[in-house]
Amino acid sequence: GLQQTVSRTVPTSGRGQGMLLRSKSVPQDKTVPFVNIPLADGQTLCTAGGDLNNIDVQLLNQDTVQHIHNLVSELTVLCGKATAKPS
Repeated sequence: GLQQTVSRTVPTSGRGQGMLLRSKSVPQDKTVPFVNIPLADGQTLCTAGGDLNNIDVQLLNQDTVQHIHNLVSELTVLCGKATAKPS
């Protein structure tokens, strides 16, 4: 039996080039929160905040955007509770 090897090379389009698709997977500083954002092309962006300005929004699914909105709401409530807690 002859086995064929199929190489799955994805052509690099200019659109995703400057993106930090695989940014420093987990921040070295353990106190820095980070998020994993699934992208439309199947990759995952792991970011610790500052990189968010560099995300190509074309790579986000509508579902992902909705989940981000929900997460923002929950994090806002969490921050409110943490700030308001008596010292």
